[in-house]
Amino acid sequence: MKKLFIYYSYTGNGDIVAEHLKSLGYEIRKVEANYKLSKNLFLSMMKGGFDGFRGKKPKLNNYDNNIDDYEEVIIGSPIWNGRLAPVCNSILNETNLSNKHVSFILYSGSGEAKVAIKKISKLFKNAKVVVLKEPKKYTNEVEKVGLINE
Repeated sequence: MKKLFIYYSYTGNGDIVAEHLKSLGYEIRKVEANYKLSKNLFLSMMKGGFDGFRGKKPKLNNYDNNIDDYEEVIIGSPIWNGRLAPVCNSILNETNLSNKHVSFILYSGSGEAKVAIKKISKLFKNAKVVVLKEPKKYTNEVEKVGLINE
């Protein structure tokens, strides 16, 4: 069974998860937005959080949305203002995930993502969701990735 991890990472937490999943046999696709956030972390999180709140879907750079060859797809997203990052809204909008085993790995500064989980539950009834608290800072958090397959 071919497995794919599609993710966005602003601060590097998603990259840590991607490295771990790659070691487990997942193919990796990192997604970038067609806009730049401020280099100031606070300002970028404010804008990203506001855009997430509004459900914004930015254009993606060179995004390959063809997932026909994969049976399992995991979407990775930072949590901004309790919601999926705007880039992940675009991924969900541009990718046909029907007939796929879909799961989500969310990385959050607080370790919580209630609003995002509620949205995911509405879109994907059987999706598993794992929330990690800053895997870049708390390296043992990445071990929770195994909960996806339980």
